[in-house]
Amino acid sequence: MSPDLLMLLVFGAAMLLGVPVAFALGLGGAAGIVVGLSPEMLATLGTNTYNSIAKYPLIAIPLFILTGLIFERAGVAASLVRFAQALIGPRHGGLGLVVVLVCLIMGGMSGSGPADAAAVAMVMLPSMTRAGYPKPFSAALIASASSTAILIPPSIALILYSIVVPGVDLRALFAAGLFPGILAGLSLLLPVWWLARRNGWEDPKQGERPPLKESFIRALPALFAPVLILGGLRSGLFTPTEAAVVAVTYGLLVGIFVYRQLSLKDVWRLLGEAGMVSGVVMIIISLAGIFAWAGTTLGTFNHLAQAMLSLSDNGWVLLMLIMVLVLLAGMLLDAISIYLIITPILIPLMQHFGWNPVWFGILLAMNIAIGQFTPPVAINLMVTTQIAGIRLEKTFGWALFFMLTMLSALVLVMLFPGIALWLPERLGFVVGAW
Repeated sequence: MSPDLLMLLVFGAAMLLGVPVAFALGLGGAAGIVVGLSPEMLATLGTNTYNSIAKYPLIAIPLFILTGLIFERAGVAASLVRFAQALIGPRHGGLGLVVVLVCLIMGGMSGSGPADAAAVAMVMLPSMTRAGYPKPFSAALIASASSTAILIPPSIALILYSIVVPGVDLRALFAAGLFPGILAGLSLLLPVWWLARRNGWEDPKQGERPPLKESFIRALPALFAPVLILGGLRSGLFTPTEAAVVAVTYGLLVGIFVYRQLSLKDVWRLLGEAGMVSGVVMIIISLAGIFAWAGTTLGTFNHLAQAMLSLSDNGWVLLMLIMVLVLLAGMLLDAISIYLIITPILIPLMQHFGWNPVWFGILLAMNIAIGQFTPPVAINLMVTTQIAGIRLEKTFGWALFFMLTMLSALVLVMLFPGIALWLPERLGFVVGAW
């Protein structure tokens, strides 16, 4: 048996046996090293795991995780919901529109879909239930809208992509994700409004419209967070990693002194929670380094790329096949694992067809975002259904419906790369192409 095949079989078998993805990646890489190189090369395991996480940009990941937790617990979601209700007013589908708008804004703070799903669901689910929305619909809508956090900067997934793909400017990725993220959110608005109107959900005569001025003032500190992060990156005031430090500091100031929802005891608890979540992420990244090193050294990734090229040499056909593959992977794995497993295989294909790496990274992120609320795994959906107190399978129909609507946004970005690339080019960031 070839080392390539053995490495992939060990990884696949470990996953099927329920081994955590981090350890499955490490075992697969180790098996490939033993058979394809030599047992003595196992001495590189420590070096590879260390080198995988000893990268300056990765410091931003635990910091943005902490930022998301701070804003989630600081009462930011409630202030944004009230402001969005003041803007939209009582109407059929109004609360659904509020969900999408708030998720887009929250995505500009946390970069994490599950965190946004939890924060928005806690605030919005009771109101939507009282207005007549079915709980499965509400849970599926919040799960799908919160998935845009993977696109709206700062995005933890895009940080990881910039590490895996050499030479990609993270600032360009952040800027490129803004319009596709908004487009993905907007793709949900019309179906939500139509369904609410058709089913008579949310009687406009019974709703109240909060005072706009008061709601805006209350939400202003939260609204300023994305402006601070993106404005600082654009002006060159700080790097993306430094932006994470600024975001944490700003979140603490807002949570403690403005909204007054955080105490020092809460901050200590959040630091511990962020440390545990970050630890899981870093273990995946470190052990994936073994898999990546083995696959690169053995030529496994190039062999897989050549096998995909043998299916078709038409760039559009192969791009569609890749999108289907990533969508299926998104239904089973988390975004971090997908980037670490699939991206090294796709780099030779990007080089072969001359696909713009920034545009391609956004396509991957949009596809993974859809996977976050598409069964069977659907991590965002798990969060919202748990808060709603309903079984996951009750939301499958609505989740598939929203998947189709968000796929339309993905197709648009695929056909018109300028949707993603216009803003980073306009801002003067490096948008390279192979």
